[in-house]
Amino acid sequence: MNLVSATFHIDGMTCQGCAASVTRALEATPGVINVAVSLDDKYAIVQYDDAQTTSSTLIAVIENAGFDVRMSETS
Repeated sequence: MNLVSATFHIDGMTCQGCAASVTRALEATPGVINVAVSLDDKYAIVQYDDAQTTSSTLIAVIENAGFDVRMSETS
């Protein structure tokens, strides 16, 4: 397993329900290990196994949940 951590800036989250929707969508994605979503700062930090998913897939998951997103960094 090769863990990767990526930060995604998310536009359109206006309430705790929005943050919960993003969290649920990401946690349901195969390969995602940990999710931390900040409503106040409008970002999600996701740890995932890059053998099971990709940052592009995670972006699509967030967009499919109804939000605009861009990736800011990977480590």
